[in-house]
Amino acid sequence: MAIDCRPFILGALLLFGATAADAHPHVWMTFKSEVVYGPNGALVAVRHVWTFDEMFSTFATQGLDKNNDGKLSRDELAELAEVNVSSLKEFDYFTVAKAGGKQVAFDPPVDYWLEYADSQLTLHFTLPVKAGAASPGEVALDVYDPTYFVAFNFAESDPVKLVSAPAACKLEVLRSGASNLASQGLSESFFNGLTAGSSFGAQFANRIIVRC
Repeated sequence: MAIDCRPFILGALLLFGATAADAHPHVWMTFKSEVVYGPNGALVAVRHVWTFDEMFSTFATQGLDKNNDGKLSRDELAELAEVNVSSLKEFDYFTVAKAGGKQVAFDPPVDYWLEYADSQLTLHFTLPVKAGAASPGEVALDVYDPTYFVAFNFAESDPVKLVSAPAACKLEVLRSGASNLASQGLSESFFNGLTAGSSFGAQFANRIIVRC
């Protein structure tokens, strides 16, 4: 039974979804983030480093070694990186942020690229905060896929760093809870009906809180 592959993460998901087993999630992501502050003590950007699971990485990079040297250069992965960040726009880059109690809007990603090492694909990108969209104060940052097609997990070591934050800022990292989908008896048709606006995946959110 084929699954409904929504246009996010990578164009390769269109193919991957047609062959993946009927169970959620289908892709696993380990990630690190940097929370970047400006001179006025307000959030100015979020830098993400997302590492895909080995099975998906192998699938997504098939045929991309154009010079057949057994390696994947940044140039060879550039088109895939472009598809990646463009596709994520519909899902707000799987990043929901509030600063000073107000929702934060982001500009499109900059400084993005893919690398392939140790059989895993890693996406690097920066989300700049829209000018004037964040005021000084507590920052709450959630990373998750609303459809739970992708499961995000913080890296075990140093998952979050503060960059140029006021000295008084304190960081708290809350890891996503364990999935209990099996006990819920949810069908693949249920997941196929989820959209970018769904709230289902929020229960598996990874949260960063910065109190200044």
